[in-house]
Amino acid sequence: MNLHLELIEDKVELFEARDLKTLEKKINDRIEINKSILLKVFSASHQMHVDQSGATFYTALVHFKNSKA
Repeated sequence: MNLHLELIEDKVELFEARDLKTLEKKINDRIEINKSILLKVFSASHQMHVDQSGATFYTALVHFKNSKA
């Protein structure tokens, strides 16, 4: 049996929530998980949308990169 391991160089994750506090918690949870596989935040962006009923919807994109690269 031949086992080949390779480090993840880049990873992009998308998040969504109805409020900023929930969105922030989701992102922070993933940051902690990705630290264990040697990924750190390279960039992040977010947007807010208000639908016709006035409800807000938040999305975020976080780009993780290998911290050893």
